[in-house]
Amino acid sequence: MAAITQTAAAVMAVLVQVWNLVRVTLVVPLLRLAIFLSLMMTVMILVEKVFVGMVSLTVRIFGLKPEKRYRWEPMRPDLETGHLAYPMVLIQIPMYNEKEVYKLSIGAACSLDWPSDRMIIQVLDDSTDPIVKKWKSKGVKITYEVRDNRQGYKAGALKEGMKYDYVRECDYVAMFDADFQPESDFLLRTIPFLVYNPDIALVQARWKFVNADECMMTRIQEMSLDYHFKIEQEAGSSTFAFFGFNGTAGVWRIKAIDDAGGWKDRTTVEDMDLAVRAGLEGWKFVYVGDVHVKSELPSTFKAYRYQQHRWSCGPANLFKKMAKEIVINENVSMWKKFHLLYSFFFVGKIVAHTVTFIFYCIVIPVSVIVPEVEIPQWGVVYVPTLITFCKAFGTPSSIHLVIFWLLFENVMSLHRIKAAFTGLLDAGRVNEWIVTEKLGDAHKPKNTDNFQDSSNTQPLMNKPKKTQTNIWQRFYFSEIWIGLFMLSCGCFDLATRQQGYFIYLFLQGFAFLFIGFGYVGTYVPGS
Repeated sequence: MAAITQTAAAVMAVLVQVWNLVRVTLVVPLLRLAIFLSLMMTVMILVEKVFVGMVSLTVRIFGLKPEKRYRWEPMRPDLETGHLAYPMVLIQIPMYNEKEVYKLSIGAACSLDWPSDRMIIQVLDDSTDPIVKKWKSKGVKITYEVRDNRQGYKAGALKEGMKYDYVRECDYVAMFDADFQPESDFLLRTIPFLVYNPDIALVQARWKFVNADECMMTRIQEMSLDYHFKIEQEAGSSTFAFFGFNGTAGVWRIKAIDDAGGWKDRTTVEDMDLAVRAGLEGWKFVYVGDVHVKSELPSTFKAYRYQQHRWSCGPANLFKKMAKEIVINENVSMWKKFHLLYSFFFVGKIVAHTVTFIFYCIVIPVSVIVPEVEIPQWGVVYVPTLITFCKAFGTPSSIHLVIFWLLFENVMSLHRIKAAFTGLLDAGRVNEWIVTEKLGDAHKPKNTDNFQDSSNTQPLMNKPKKTQTNIWQRFYFSEIWIGLFMLSCGCFDLATRQQGYFIYLFLQGFAFLFIGFGYVGTYVPGS
């Protein structure tokens, strides 16, 4: 027995020596390099957030609304030509297996305040006859176009939709996803920018969310998207007349789409692809934050993960495919090309996802068990705090949720960094397109065939009846493993070094576990 104990002690001593050697010669240098790169990327993000924040604040303080920067006049019938004074507008509603929400979108589009003979509504992909026939009987020019395949996904549907003869009559095209409900004055408030400013290609409205208060996850999504619209898109519109098209709730000049080469399905962000190509042709974009379009946030974690994969993978893949094209472009200034390459793509789509996961979920926990390495306090406390509050001010009413928002965003960074590198490497799920599941009124017993005024209609989200399901379907093991890792590092810090990191590590570790065991969002059995 004594011999076994001595042998075990000897083996342990050897393992400790090996670990010390590996730690000093390999782990410490790599960790220091990771800390340096992480701190550098964190500062890059802070500078970017402060810049766009200052621009947005300046716009608000001085009242520099789009109507002041561009010509805008209300649309009115002409005494001689009547409704011919209104341009022809095509309204596209692409959809795929979204029966829970599409009727509200079609109804809202058909109820727009615009002469019915100057508007064509085009329902693309999977719609059903009854709702279209209903509005057609009321004098609305509405068509439904069903493809026999899903080639190119949404981009393919939009591209096919532009080929019909009746589209040639139209000057502009407004786009709404199946869960979007524009207010009746949407066209009256957006089209004038295009009519009176021939250099404008796109007018983008702001999204508003009918189910933001459904659960904590939807509140957090609202905070992130409000920052995107109120701060990032406002700044892009005001400084460079450029931002990424959001794929819906916007109006395009059809000539600009044609000049940019039309819709392309080479990535899963066909909207951003078109925007970048149109921007490189010299076209300008306008964000109109006062025009709101109601929509629905994904309320299940599974649907949100799929959405974030597409939103993170697609831009990185597009960056890889368009970087050279941006560099050699001769139609825009060097300053705009720098904005596209550095701010829009590199910092916004690559660095932000990378540093959030690597620094906060890997480097900080590992530094706890490597005593030779220290992270400066400004890099681990002050700068991240400033970045967090810069983003939180997009939704002041939810600022009390900032801690929950921070923890949730760090968890999601695990999926975003995987998706971003999938896009950069053109690997795996790079072309995966899964329509974001929206629950709509699917679980509420009411007759949705009767369209109500879109200004008073909201998809109400009720919990479905519980059914028997395999509990393992609710588990997300990548989150669970990361959570256990962070909790272990927190315990080590509490038991040995007591640097204070254990407070963050415990909170973040439990956040990973909480989400990993499926306790976030609306749970739909069998989904």
